Amino acid sequence: MNRGVNKISLLLFVITIVIPWTLSAQSDKSLVRKGNNDFSNGSFNEAEINYRKALDKNPENGTAQFNLGDAMYQQENYEKAAEVFSKANIKGKTATERSDLYYNLGNSMLKAGKAEEATAAYKQALRENPKNDNARYNLEYLRKKQKKNQNKDQKKDNKKDQNKKDQNKKNQDKQNQDKQDQDKKEQNKQNQDKQNQQQQNQDKSQQDQKQGKQNEQQAQKISKKDAERMLDALKNNEKKTLENLKKAKMKNAKVVKSEKDW
Repeated sequence: MNRGVNKISLLLFVITIVIPWTLSAQSDKSLVRKGNNDFSNGSFNEAEINYRKALDKNPENGTAQFNLGDAMYQQENYEKAAEVFSKANIKGKTATERSDLYYNLGNSMLKAGKAEEATAAYKQALRENPKNDNARYNLEYLRKKQKKNQNKDQKKDNKKDQNKKDQNKKNQDKQNQDKQDQDKKEQNKQNQDKQNQQQQNQDKSQQDQKQGKQNEQQAQKISKKDAERMLDALKNNEKKTLENLKKAKMKNAKVVKSEKDW
């Protein structure tokens, strides 16, 4: 933590007006002094106890409120310290005292992790006292830190966007690859179907050719038999015809007797 954040104003208000020496007034006043001694000795828990006792006696004791916040801050109870500082009575306090109060409130808020509230408190401290260099330093520190965080967040967002783009591209590439694989698969299937069809056509053509050849051979075989039968028929017909002709000649022939007496 930087110089300004580590340093907290430990201004212990001094009552400058005369108040009646009543028992109650003397009691809360003495308790504040006792708490201040404990605070100076580093006994912050004891100091807190005495400041609370003082406030029990006099809830409007602004000094006890302010110093209670300091004691709780030193015990690293930052949220409770901020709560005490934000409720402290600032009536009748000087601009410097009010500025110190807001400065301490800013430190408590910053330590509690509430950057926006801390920024607002430091700004108010500077409004009360523009010469409060610690508040100015811490405010500038906080602004730079916030800017750095914004740049870091921006880089993170940019990286997230880039990762998202990369993932989208990766998904798109995968989709494209899947589509290409599917198209290739479909093309291979079509090619295989085409090859199968061609093979089937070729097999059918070969079968047809084989069947045609068998038919032709069968036809040739039948034709040869028919030719033989026809040849036999012709031979039989020719023989029969010759016989018929021979018979016809013999029938039509005349017997010639010799008139010469031998």
